[in-house]
Amino acid sequence: MSNETPQSSLESENPLGPESKFRSLKNLIEYVSGKSVSDTEQQQDSGLVEVIPFPFLAMVGQVEMKYALLLSLINPAIGGVLLIGPRGTGKTTAIRGLVDLLPEIPRSLCYYGCLPEDIETGGIDAVCPNCAKKFARGEPLAAMDKIRLVELPLNSRLEDVVGTVDENDSTGRDHLRLHRGILAHADRNLLLVDEVNLLRDDVVDAILDAAAYGSYTVKRGASTATYRSRFMLIGTMNPEEGRLRPQIMDRFGLRIVVKGLENKNQRLEAYKRVHRYLENPRKVAQEYRDETKLALAEIQTARELLPEVNIPIKLSRQVLELIRSLSIDSLRAEITLFEALRAFAALDNRKTVSIEDVKTITPMALRMRRSDFMMKYLVDQASEEKEIIRAVEAVTTRAQKNK
Repeated sequence: MSNETPQSSLESENPLGPESKFRSLKNLIEYVSGKSVSDTEQQQDSGLVEVIPFPFLAMVGQVEMKYALLLSLINPAIGGVLLIGPRGTGKTTAIRGLVDLLPEIPRSLCYYGCLPEDIETGGIDAVCPNCAKKFARGEPLAAMDKIRLVELPLNSRLEDVVGTVDENDSTGRDHLRLHRGILAHADRNLLLVDEVNLLRDDVVDAILDAAAYGSYTVKRGASTATYRSRFMLIGTMNPEEGRLRPQIMDRFGLRIVVKGLENKNQRLEAYKRVHRYLENPRKVAQEYRDETKLALAEIQTARELLPEVNIPIKLSRQVLELIRSLSIDSLRAEITLFEALRAFAALDNRKTVSIEDVKTITPMALRMRRSDFMMKYLVDQASEEKEIIRAVEAVTTRAQKNK
């Protein structure tokens, strides 16, 4: 891809103002895919650990994966993303690189996660005593904080996921205190589940319940606590290591098949970027600092534009006909597809979804939604249904003749 910026991206009317050379986040993604990283100077090892994620925009190729992750940031109603592919294709690297593109949200200052909205909806009794006192004194219960990436370790136990009992509770109360689990810490954050197909069944069930209701309840003896768990679920899996349960597969809105780069020039460029990153992570991150700031601003602009994006009625009917022709029963198919289409138009700084958007987004939203088992089951059920109807008609016909 040429490093020259397309003429369309030089228009003065864009979300970032006339000084920006990018019309939309879509143009920015196209630009950075062809950007070259300069040579870096060798840096001595200080012995200290500083985690600097590989820049999301420095990923070579994999445009569909980039789009899917960005669309979920713009419109959480899409329902999350599942990245499917072999090892070493950059799935987890891309997800961890999102941390620099996440906006800020109000974050609770309380151990129990109390927020001002709790008082608005449930009154002063909806928060803990300490927060009630702070609220009475006019002190803030929350502060603006960046959305976090919460990872679910593969060896997590159910207690780690939902919460544990604090056996050393020194508050003097008669009942035990419950510690929040990973799902509670993931509230309003990104929940990364690496190798989701290898999780224990009880952990999968807990994630499903939390994702469906946005909260979950933990009961340990006489202690009961309900925690919020409104997270965006992002998973990865390698099909070689096992299949994914249909229940949790259905919870992922977009399904992306991540293949290895086929173009030899792209593979060489990917190696160069990784090599330079390993030598000097800070330098490579600095190379993409300006584009990352632009992308963050574009994401926020797209989130604000999203409510104004519409899908023409004619196009909506065509999409529904497409889903019907593929024999997809789940209503989540059109919910995901429509929401992803709106997010993609917002990503490109448009208020109307086009047929070209449908061509780009449909495979992400509809793949892996058909079940051979269910199709055979429904065919067998239809055959039985016809037999029952014939039997009922025969009995009622004889009864009418015998009157």
